[in-house]
Amino acid sequence: MESSSSRSRGTASNPTGGTRLGVSADNRLSETQTSSRLLTQDIGFGRRQVKDLGERFGALHDRSFFAEWRTRTAERGRSSSAEMLDVLADLGLAWRDIARLVGVSVPAVKKWRRGDGVTGENRRKIASLLALCDLIEDHYMVSDIGSWFEMPIVADVNFAPLDLYENNRADLVFRFASGHDDPERIMTDYRSDWRTSMVSEFETFRSADGSLSIRPKGGDNDS
Repeated sequence: MESSSSRSRGTASNPTGGTRLGVSADNRLSETQTSSRLLTQDIGFGRRQVKDLGERFGALHDRSFFAEWRTRTAERGRSSSAEMLDVLADLGLAWRDIARLVGVSVPAVKKWRRGDGVTGENRRKIASLLALCDLIEDHYMVSDIGSWFEMPIVADVNFAPLDLYENNRADLVFRFASGHDDPERIMTDYRSDWRTSMVSEFETFRSADGSLSIRPKGGDNDS
């Protein structure tokens, strides 16, 4: 009959014995947990790096855009106000929209269109608007920019790029044009409570005479 000491020695020396097998399994489990933890840490570190790079390059891209916008504004400002207004009209912007974006009345825009005097500041605003259209067309291939300015950024909210620009958020206009950002994030960056404060029960539509009108959602489609 095998003694207890022999059984003890046999268990310790047997590579497939219960005690040794248990130790080996525990080691493999520990190694797996360590590898997983290190992998998770590495991925988390890489993710933070990517986020940091994205933010840095995003900020750099914004500065580059605004620098180019200033340069193009100066270039466009060489033309007369009447010439710049003609180009904006050719792009599809209505006089009422140009007036809103420049911050003046429609009669003032029509007066400038006839060649009447315009202040230096208003001439710069016209040039700035036209330069912005240049950038959006050239970099983001937006067609028919006049109607694009009127396109709602998200469904069920009567708020368009025209409204962003009118409220001095050209940065968000560029972001929306790029297509790189979620439109809802753009709305949140403009106004955090937009989901509760800006959702409308009405919609805009273009009537038969070409003017924009408002009707309850679900009304007849006239356009």
